[in-house]
Amino acid sequence: MLRREGFTEKNSMIVKEFDRYILEHPEFAEKIPHNALVVMQIERDEEFNQWAKETALKAAEKDQPIVYVTITELKPIRSRIEKLKLEMVS
Repeated sequence: MLRREGFTEKNSMIVKEFDRYILEHPEFAEKIPHNALVVMQIERDEEFNQWAKETALKAAEKDQPIVYVTITELKPIRSRIEKLKLEMVS
């Protein structure tokens, strides 16, 4: 279990993944109201979800729509690098 201090990094990681998802599925983005505050949630991670909700409510502007996006499945992180070159300097 992550301590609450690690939630900022975790949130940054899933926001990057969400951005990639939106680039590949622009029709999903069309469902999100203009100027909405998007709050990422992770299925079965109640501690993170509560932190994200609390953080969002503090950051939301008056009358700003809030949209909760729940990640229900996340593939393992994999590198996209196919080849590397190593150069040693002595």
